[in-house]
Amino acid sequence: MDVTEFRDYCLSLPLVEESTPFDETTLVYKIGGRMFAYAGMYDFRRFAVKCDPDEAEELRAMYPEVLPAYHSSKRHWNDIYTDGGLTEEFLRRQIRNSYMLVIRENVTPKSLKTEILEHLERCGFSARTD
Repeated sequence: MDVTEFRDYCLSLPLVEESTPFDETTLVYKIGGRMFAYAGMYDFRRFAVKCDPDEAEELRAMYPEVLPAYHSSKRHWNDIYTDGGLTEEFLRRQIRNSYMLVIRENVTPKSLKTEILEHLERCGFSARTD
């Protein structure tokens, strides 16, 4: 996965917003105003995604390409390196899982979360995560 594929996949998820709030070279992806993924535009060797704390630790133990996120909460965010042996499917699954986790756990108010989940259902987007 390169930065263009990362960007395209993030933007393919319903209602995603792209911004550069930190600097001009860090892409940030949000759903409902909450960040679920980010990566450097020019030095794309890794991207960060939000993760359930227990799952984050499991992934780190299983894959050397998954580490605590350098610039975020080490408990809730993982850096996933793209230059190792991880499959495209695995990388996309981590982005999607982060997207769904943020909708379910971080989007507020509840009415906005409900609106987003209803939109996903209407457009046929499976809210299931793997």
